[in-house]
Amino acid sequence: MQVVHIREHGSPDVLEIVDLPRPEPGSGEVLVRVLGVSVNHLDLWVRRGMPGLPIPMPRIPGCDGTGEIVALGAGVQDAGLSVGQRVVLEPGYTTQPSPAVERGLDHLADDYEIRGEHCDGFAREFVVLPAHYVLPLPDGVDPVQAAAVPLVFLTAWGLLHSRAKIQARERVLVVAGSSGVGSAAIQIAKLAGCHVVATAGSDAKRALCRELGADEVFDHYDEAWPKLVTGWSAGRGVDVVVEHVGPATWKGAMACLARNGRLVTCGGTTGPKVGLLLPHLFIKNLSVLGSTMGPRNSLPKIFGHVAAGSLRPVVDRVMPLSQVKTAHQLLEDKSVSGKIVLIPGE
Repeated sequence: MQVVHIREHGSPDVLEIVDLPRPEPGSGEVLVRVLGVSVNHLDLWVRRGMPGLPIPMPRIPGCDGTGEIVALGAGVQDAGLSVGQRVVLEPGYTTQPSPAVERGLDHLADDYEIRGEHCDGFAREFVVLPAHYVLPLPDGVDPVQAAAVPLVFLTAWGLLHSRAKIQARERVLVVAGSSGVGSAAIQIAKLAGCHVVATAGSDAKRALCRELGADEVFDHYDEAWPKLVTGWSAGRGVDVVVEHVGPATWKGAMACLARNGRLVTCGGTTGPKVGLLLPHLFIKNLSVLGSTMGPRNSLPKIFGHVAAGSLRPVVDRVMPLSQVKTAHQLLEDKSVSGKIVLIPGE
């Protein structure tokens, strides 16, 4: 079967296509033919290498996707799954029972990990998974488009609902709204009845944000964008900022917050270190919240909205898995709006 391998950290040139034997499902497992695997910024970090996180090599990237069940392991017949069924490949997993898992907060468990980062991922033709970690894809949902949903929508759902606890009519700023997480966050905030403003770096990307429901969009390469956001809010500032860019936008994002506002962040694509003015934080009674992924029990809700048309994945382009190097380079060059989906076997 066709598999992507990272044998050493580096540029997109370190990505290799190799041929490996097709695996067989064990007890409690399913064998899935991968129909689509999305490319995330996390794949770029895994390929480049992350300080403090040793990654055994070779590593198969790919955090999320969709597939079709081709074989069931022993004991799976009673799990409501069947050969030929199309399924969602879940990005996160745990290996041990814990209070967090029992409370439906698996993403907060001490042993929570993400496929493609902590273990091999989905950038391959076939994958074996515990049956527990495949979710039936709703009827009528395109599996290739749906491959762009799990990681970014689960992350955005966790940012807005689990951590920021958004309420209808609140003002929400989504930084880099045309990105995978950003495009999901705009839609989720609008679905919750919020007023949404976003930033994006080109005319085309700003148009996409408006198409997704943003009430206003500003250019985050314009140094005046924080003032424009504050003006949009009639000088009050925003209640919630969704931030995942880091140093390049952090100062401006903090300046946009209203009194009692919350900034929630899930990453830093421009670096790991930011500044913080403590008087600004405590005088305005602000909250800075970190967020990692979201609870897996949100995935059925998310895909229910996808099936109903109230949430939609943003797929910039679909490419053969064999062009994975090009896909990584496009994402690094900021030439992507939403997600790239790769098709194994091509």
